[in-house]
Amino acid sequence: MSKLNPQNERIKRDFTRYLKEARGRSEATLDAARKALARFEDYTGARDFKTFRREQVIGFKDRLSEIDGQRTGETLSHSTQASTLAALKEFFTWLAWQPGFKSKIHVSDIDYFSPSIKDSAKAKAAKLRDFPSLEQVRTLIAAMPLETVIDRRNRALIAFAILTGIRDRAMVSLSLQHVDLTKSPPLVRQEPDQVDTKFSKNINTYFFPLGEDLKEMLIHWIDELRTAHLFAPNDPVFPRTKVGQGEDMSFQAARDRADPLERCVARTGDLPAGI
Repeated sequence: MSKLNPQNERIKRDFTRYLKEARGRSEATLDAARKALARFEDYTGARDFKTFRREQVIGFKDRLSEIDGQRTGETLSHSTQASTLAALKEFFTWLAWQPGFKSKIHVSDIDYFSPSIKDSAKAKAAKLRDFPSLEQVRTLIAAMPLETVIDRRNRALIAFAILTGIRDRAMVSLSLQHVDLTKSPPLVRQEPDQVDTKFSKNINTYFFPLGEDLKEMLIHWIDELRTAHLFAPNDPVFPRTKVGQGEDMSFQAARDRADPLERCVARTGDLPAGI
């Protein structure tokens, strides 16, 4: 979007503050709302929200079905289109009650953001996603180097992902105290006050029975953290890579093989846990 409307920017800032502070929405939801509004303003040429009319919505819905996603380059999926329309509907419903807009926005026009019954069904339809086979994962792990601490961390991370199937945001926020290798099978406690779980749910996850070799990789990695690098229970299972400037002044991982762990990865006290 090349144009910006200062009045619209102030309204959008107030709306995102409302979503965060009054509705308790996550940062991911705020980003989705910002993206939906950016797409709508791109269509309208950043016209003042006070000029909102049903004709804008009808035209925008037609345009939305033709927009290509930035990540895939393909037309936006029905679920993305539906979530975009839902975010805009929530925004204009909120806006219709704000001072200066009550007489400008007709509530009945906001209903035009609703997708058709057919499109709504397509958006809710379950889709089978492609995923690598266990043999492919094992081939990947076997090909990974083990020379540096970052190499060993990366291999353990892949093994942990296939053994537990937990979300990536939860995995990178885990501390050593959350992984109990004394249980059979090993237990991962995803406690929402410390682990970034979906909807802040408390989740107990056990290792899948996929082979002792994958389990041993985790045991060796955690043993290295505790005994060789003296990691405490509240230190991360998968510490974030420490980044510095290289000889060419570009940012890169500190991968000196002679360096101790604290020079290669960031401890909990330096940066948040995680990759």
